[in-house]
Amino acid sequence: MSDPTPRTRKNHWTRRLLSPMTLMPYVLLAAVACVRIPSERSGGEPFGINLALCALTAAWMLWMFTLHPAWRERPRVMGLFLAVLIGLMAILVIRDPWFGLFTPAGYVYSYRLLPWPSELAAISGVAIVAGTAQASPVAKTDVYGVLAYLVVVAVNVGPFCAVAWLGRKAEEYDELRERSLAEAREANRRLEASMAENAGLQQQLLAQAREAGVSDERQRMAREIHDTLAQGLTGIVTQLQAAEQTADDQALWRRHLRAATRLARESLSEARRSVHALRPEALEAARLGEALAGVGERWSALHGIPIQVTTTGTARPMPPEADVALLRTAQEALANVAKHAGATKVGLTLSYLENEVALDVRDDGRGFAPDRFGDGPRRTDAGGFGLVAMRQRIESLAGTLQVESEPGAGTAVSACIPAAPAGAGA
Repeated sequence: MSDPTPRTRKNHWTRRLLSPMTLMPYVLLAAVACVRIPSERSGGEPFGINLALCALTAAWMLWMFTLHPAWRERPRVMGLFLAVLIGLMAILVIRDPWFGLFTPAGYVYSYRLLPWPSELAAISGVAIVAGTAQASPVAKTDVYGVLAYLVVVAVNVGPFCAVAWLGRKAEEYDELRERSLAEAREANRRLEASMAENAGLQQQLLAQAREAGVSDERQRMAREIHDTLAQGLTGIVTQLQAAEQTADDQALWRRHLRAATRLARESLSEARRSVHALRPEALEAARLGEALAGVGERWSALHGIPIQVTTTGTARPMPPEADVALLRTAQEALANVAKHAGATKVGLTLSYLENEVALDVRDDGRGFAPDRFGDGPRRTDAGGFGLVAMRQRIESLAGTLQVESEPGAGTAVSACIPAAPAGAGA
């Protein structure tokens, strides 16, 4: 498709270069005619046809271009003008190759009047006429003659089309620069208009950021308090109640008292770590699998429920937040088993898979209906907030948490967190 933009939008240097075109074609045509027609007449050759063709060519240029300047902005009209002009040039060149000296006028018209890429067709037509004139001495009766003719034509077509292409690139650069300047001016205008609003908007965003930070910190502290203080206090209360019921058995009473004291110290230590957002103590000197084994061992000794802790796959380093999330999930799941399940055995499995790390906690207790806890952060003794806290921890790391349970069939908690493939490095 031709660009509908008139050639009057050509860049400045091209317009200045082509400004003499109004008179130049007539001068060239008259010069060639004045030289060749008397020569033909003196040589006895018929000159009337060439004279008529020259007059027709001049009249065509006069009517289509000189007398109607407004038509110069109409690419289709100029296309017709150039097609007929190139045809007249071709007839003149065929009759007398010296009229090839008139072809520069065709180049000037083509560059000036036609849009891209239509100008390439006109330039190629003029170049073929010029090449035909230049190759007139070459005999075209054999392959070598035809080849020589084609080479001469190609030498004419190639450079002039290249000049047209370079001119087009210059136009595109100018247009791009103009658009860029216009866009920059518009952007500056919009920037100036928006800067008046930015101060209030910035204050609003800062207030929202502070509120979001406060909300996130509250949620973190709520989870940490639930995972440390709440569980620790529950365990202490349980041990003290057990000690009260075994007051007659001094050995058993002391065991429960020692367990309560140990829980109080551990809860205090974990609370301090939570306040300062530090890693749990169990992860300070051990990997996640070893830390889970320690948690399971202490939990089993405290509640008297057998637990089997298993690690499968090739253990590899995980981000600290992933280790903490899985450890806290295991602690919460075990706390729920102790409080609600009435289980006789528990299984805890840590699985290092190709693209994720999975934690599964299963028990054979009484089970429950997960739907009755919903998704809201309900702080109930039935574990509603605990499930929500686990889910928040896992989903904050792009993981998933699934709870499968039904009354009388036990409970399975499964947490999965994406991880780098084995051997990818920490």
